[in-house]
Amino acid sequence: MTTMRAYARTAADSGEVRLLDVPLPNIGRDEVRVQVHAFEVGIHDRSFIPRGVAFPYPIGTEGAGTVAELGPQVTGVAVGDRVMFTTSLQPQGGAWAEYAAVRSDALVPLPAGLTFAQGAALPVAGKAALESLNALGLRRGQTLFVAGASGAIGSLVIGLAAAQGVRVAGSASAGNHAYMRGLGLELAVDYHEAEWPQQVRAWAGGGVDAALAIQPGTGSDSLKTVRDGGRVVIVSGDSAQVTPERGITVQQIGHSPATQAKFAELVNSIASGDIGLVIENEYPFAEALEALKKTETRHARGKSVVVLD
Repeated sequence: MTTMRAYARTAADSGEVRLLDVPLPNIGRDEVRVQVHAFEVGIHDRSFIPRGVAFPYPIGTEGAGTVAELGPQVTGVAVGDRVMFTTSLQPQGGAWAEYAAVRSDALVPLPAGLTFAQGAALPVAGKAALESLNALGLRRGQTLFVAGASGAIGSLVIGLAAAQGVRVAGSASAGNHAYMRGLGLELAVDYHEAEWPQQVRAWAGGGVDAALAIQPGTGSDSLKTVRDGGRVVIVSGDSAQVTPERGITVQQIGHSPATQAKFAELVNSIASGDIGLVIENEYPFAEALEALKKTETRHARGKSVVVLD
C-alpha cells in the first residue's frame, strides 16, 4: 500500500479541499504513522497550511487512531496502541486522511473508556481550555463570563470551572442556552440582545472577576462585563485589538509546561464521566466537507468529528 484517501488542499492560492488519492506519509526517526479512525473538524482546518509544502496537502490538526508503524528512535509506544494526537503544521500533512505522520511527543494514550471520536475531539480544545483556566487564575466563588460558550473550548471551560466552584455566565444563541446550563452554567445570555453585557454585570453584582473571549472579535464586548481591575483572557489571537480600561488586564492565553500533565488528568476525568465532552455530530468520511462547512459558520455546539470506521 503506497497511497491513501485524504481530504487535501489543492493549491497554496486556493482554499479548495478535495477528497483525493495521495501518497502515504513518510515518517521520521522520532515519528509514528497512525491509522486514523476519527478526526476532529476544526474551524481553521482549511487554512492551517505550512509554507513551502507540496500540494495536494492533507488538512487537519487532530485525530485519534491506532499506531501502525514506528520510527527507529520512538520509545514508549507500540504498534496497535490506541492514541489521540495533533498534527498541526506537519509538513507531511494533517489528520484528515486514512493515515497520518505524528511526532511521538504529540501522542497521548487513548483510555479504553473513550471512543476514537471522543479522542479526536480532545487534544486542541482540551489543552486550550486548560490554558484558559490557568490564565484566568480564578478561585472558588469568583465569577467568569465566557464569550462563545457553546463551542468546543467553551463547553469544556464551563464544566471545568464549575467543578472548581467558579460561577460561570456565558453567551450563545438562545437555542444553546439549555445545553450550556446542563454543563454547569448559571447565567446564559443571547448575544443578539443589545443589553446582554448589562445582564452579566447585574448577575455578578457589578461585573465578573474575569472574562474569556474565545471567538474572534468578542474581546471588546467581553470587557464590558468585567469589574474594575478584573481580567480578560483572549483565545482567538486578536488581543491587540482590545483596548484595556478601568484597570482591567487583557492578555492572550499562553502555553504552560504543566498543561500536558493536566491534560492527562482531564482525559481521565472525561473517561470516568466526571467532566462532560459534547460531540454535536459524528459524520461519515464521505461527508467531511459538509461538516467543515457547518463548522466554518461558527454556530456549532461542542465538537464535530468525522469517523472513518
